[in-house]
Amino acid sequence: MSFINDSFMINNTPGVKLYCDIARTLPIIDFHCHLDAKEIYENKTFDHITRLWLAGDHYKWRAMRANGISEDFITGDASAEDKFRAWAETVEACFGNPLYHWTHLELKFYFGIDETLNRNNWREIMTRCNRQLSGADFTPRGLISRSNVEVICTTDSPLDSLEYHRLLRDDDSFPVKVLPTFRPDDVFENDPQRFGQFIEKLSAMTGQAIVSLTDFSQAIEQRIDWFHDSGCRISDHGPLAIGFRDAAPGEAERLFARKRAGEALSSTEQEVLTSALFLMLARHYKARKWAMQIHFGAIRNNNSRMLQAVGINSGFDSINDQTDLAANLNQFLDALAKRNELPKTILYNLNASYNDVVASTIANFQSAEEGVKSPIQFGSGWWFNDTRRGMENQLNTLADQGLLMNFIGMLTDSRSLISYTRHDYFRRILCNLIGGWVAHGEIPDDREILTRMIKNICHDNASHYFNF
Repeated sequence: MSFINDSFMINNTPGVKLYCDIARTLPIIDFHCHLDAKEIYENKTFDHITRLWLAGDHYKWRAMRANGISEDFITGDASAEDKFRAWAETVEACFGNPLYHWTHLELKFYFGIDETLNRNNWREIMTRCNRQLSGADFTPRGLISRSNVEVICTTDSPLDSLEYHRLLRDDDSFPVKVLPTFRPDDVFENDPQRFGQFIEKLSAMTGQAIVSLTDFSQAIEQRIDWFHDSGCRISDHGPLAIGFRDAAPGEAERLFARKRAGEALSSTEQEVLTSALFLMLARHYKARKWAMQIHFGAIRNNNSRMLQAVGINSGFDSINDQTDLAANLNQFLDALAKRNELPKTILYNLNASYNDVVASTIANFQSAEEGVKSPIQFGSGWWFNDTRRGMENQLNTLADQGLLMNFIGMLTDSRSLISYTRHDYFRRILCNLIGGWVAHGEIPDDREILTRMIKNICHDNASHYFNF
């Protein structure tokens, strides 16, 4: 029997049936990723498996560094062949790490390779992969179509022209929706000089003179409308921590004016302005029935020497901690709810020790007002938590504190075109969990309810929630 088989990751009979009969073939809605719309539109083939498999994958890069691999073979100038060999040697050390599973799911699904990769067979497997890359099945569009993807939501700056999203929208030969996501990181820039540079670019793009916070809101709204017209229905935010301080009347305008003039704000003043900006953005999202995603808790670029050498998004990030999360998160959501400006919201928590805090807070703000079940969502295990343990923790916490039946499920959060097997990984873990409840007599083996539950979590809830 091959390593990747029907019962891979599933240790009970009901779970295998749920996976094989229901979950495995459901379409994918990838509502958060970092794919490049230009790359999808241009649809060029890859000349080497290393370019497809290792380029930009900081998960693999972290593992290779831990395995004593020189940076030349990771982000450096070593040949594609040598980089592949270095990765194959690292795979052997990955028992217990999800990278071992992801690697072999990708080899099996996309390349039809059953053997496990190691230092002895790396050249043979590399050659077999490279032989297939010239086919239409291995272009970006071919890989996406083979993965049974319905919708892709990329991650895009407010200043992005969205040219390639619009070209893809008008291309009838490719039925997959490739939609932008509004990611306004620059709105929350602490440095007043960089903030001012963003304001000048925003002003030039919108033709809106930006002196006051009201001007700023109008200019941002113009960009939100451009995104909306391009198919966007989601925003995304990546704060280090969740903080909230409500502003006194006129305070946010005064702080914005000072920062706009190049003045540095104190940490307390910055938190007041950041809170006001978040409320402003959420109001715009609510008016357009968008969902607001918040991925919080990543402390980034911690190795300053390597940041200088290889740049951002290179695998030097960690899980953050914070104080007063429960109070800040409840106050933030309450400030929006009492103004009737709380949009559909998805909270992704990177520090698993806060799972119960997040899940219990979410339950305070559920309502039927948005026309969907559980409009405030506890997002899937994210980044350092998209492991078996991390996903099971998130699923169990959500089931404890809320309704797992209404969960909108998995996303890739990836830059790789062959990471869609992470959905398969999630589905196996989900079916094993629910099948285990059946096997242990904790829930009934009710085929109708179980079928609906699996279909909801893997596809239907996301389709209804986002209404693309």
